[in-house]
Amino acid sequence: MNKQEILIIDDEPQIRKLLEITLESNDYKVIQAETGKQGLLLAANHPPELILLDLGLPDSSGHDILKELRQWYNKAIIILSVQNSEHDIVTALDNGATDYLSKPFRTAELLARMRSAIRQNQSTNTVSCIEIGDLHIDWTARSVKKKNELLKLTATEYNLISLFAKNEGRVLTHQYILKEIWGVGYQTETQYLRVFVAQLRKKIEDNPNQPRHIITESGVGYRFQ
Repeated sequence: MNKQEILIIDDEPQIRKLLEITLESNDYKVIQAETGKQGLLLAANHPPELILLDLGLPDSSGHDILKELRQWYNKAIIILSVQNSEHDIVTALDNGATDYLSKPFRTAELLARMRSAIRQNQSTNTVSCIEIGDLHIDWTARSVKKKNELLKLTATEYNLISLFAKNEGRVLTHQYILKEIWGVGYQTETQYLRVFVAQLRKKIEDNPNQPRHIITESGVGYRFQ
């Protein structure tokens, strides 16, 4: 069985070595680049299953590398960076990052985020339903069940949970969700989104005040898990 290939684009030798040891011990194949230009060449010549990208590169901004990659690369890109301001996180996610972890990071969390992102890589639009915890979402029937009981959702609530489920494990920014569900004119209406998320949590969560499915990423957006 071929090992899944991971490209690391990071100028810190210690970080690359740590990632190499961690990933290879978990049965991944690792290729490495220490500059943005080198990373772009490696990604173009041998497109990997997933890219781990640092924002602080010596030859260019990681944000610029991310935007260039997203012109053609459609698999997962996880940002690993000491730049952890709300602006940097939102900018990276809006530019197409699949996920964002701040350095220093926990290796167990990184591996979990990678597995989730790779599952998204491998999913296709032909999938008609999905099981996430105690939820069953059927896109053909446009139905959602919790513990085998059909939930009564409004059209907007269904569209919202459907968007979350299709991006399971991925952080979605407020602006992205608002644009996808309500359109471009609603991209600043974050309070509007909070109201609908609260309504949806009441229907799908055992305890809406301690949600297990719709997780708030403070100042950024939501993650569905």
